[in-house]
Amino acid sequence: MGVFERHKPKEPRWLGPSAPTRMALIPSISAARWLLILIAAAGIYFFYGFLVPVLAAGVIGFATWPLYNELLRRVGGNTTLAATIAIGFIVAFLVLPIVLSAFYMAGEVRDWFTWAVHVNRDGAPPPTWILALPVIGDWLGDQWTQYVGSPGAMGELAQLVSGAHIGNIYRAVLAAGGGAFHVILTLLFMLIALFFVYRDGATFVRQVDLLGERILPHRWERISRVVPATISSTVMGMTLIAIGEGVVLGIAYWIAGAPSAVTLGVLTGVMALVPGGAPLSMSLVSIYLVASGSHWAGIGLFIWGTVELFVVDKTLRPKLVGGPIKLPFLPTFFGLVGGVKTMGFLGLFIGPVLMAIIVAIWREWIREAEIAEDHALQEPELQLHVRDVSEG
Repeated sequence: MGVFERHKPKEPRWLGPSAPTRMALIPSISAARWLLILIAAAGIYFFYGFLVPVLAAGVIGFATWPLYNELLRRVGGNTTLAATIAIGFIVAFLVLPIVLSAFYMAGEVRDWFTWAVHVNRDGAPPPTWILALPVIGDWLGDQWTQYVGSPGAMGELAQLVSGAHIGNIYRAVLAAGGGAFHVILTLLFMLIALFFVYRDGATFVRQVDLLGERILPHRWERISRVVPATISSTVMGMTLIAIGEGVVLGIAYWIAGAPSAVTLGVLTGVMALVPGGAPLSMSLVSIYLVASGSHWAGIGLFIWGTVELFVVDKTLRPKLVGGPIKLPFLPTFFGLVGGVKTMGFLGLFIGPVLMAIIVAIWREWIREAEIAEDHALQEPELQLHVRDVSEG
């Protein structure tokens, strides 16, 4: 009986426990790590299209979290109600103004390209306000005639700069309206993600803190403070103020009689993300108004813009962020260009935030390296002092 049981064939194991005497080819910890990496890579691959709206929702959620906490306190701790009200405010004061500005800007840019096509076909003389400019008026007039005013000259210039014919660029601008549906879907997904960021953000932060302590046990405590502060400072000190400057100066352009005031206001807001961009844009529009004959309008715009920018930089910006944003020009520029290239319109806001986070983490690492170096230099001196004291 014992011999029969010894040679009895084993039943097949599909999901049963493995034999304790067998060695696993891959340790369980390594297998779990690789499985986690594969699952994360698959998730990124399949949900890559949602990355931009989720990042935008995270950035807005981080920046407005103190305001949301105050709203949550006023509604008695009801997270669903507070998140719904917060989304309503975001739509009313952020999404709708951006959508309306983009709508008007698209019409003005289409008019610009229509004018460019006509000038490329028929030519155009230099504007009188260019010829009236002191010192450089005649030279600019010659450049206009050579590169813009002659028939076909603008097409050659556009092809030299962009590599595409001006007719193709014009048709691409006209067809850009077809991408409006994609933009609307992106905004919709962003609002949905932002709703859950508000409603479940506290729980998610606790889970991230738990994982961060396991992955970076010695650095996570400081990184978890630096990153939210950097996001809030960048959004409040750069993005939000840039939008405000674009709106205020855009209204000033319209009052002063500048053409395409909406487009110029949007461009001023984008330039305001770069240090010195808003004063440069405002000064160029003022010079255009003065040169085109609207002397008082140009002078008034310049005075108003100078006062407004001074007040914002000296009072409003420090009050919002507790001090100026010390983000170098080059990371800011790369954040803008790279953000727009990879993420579209929302990249204007996400790109500088990501670059600010990178710069902040880099500065933290440099700070830790300097502290470690100082300790390494002070340790021999401390040992020598202890030895002198013991000998004395």
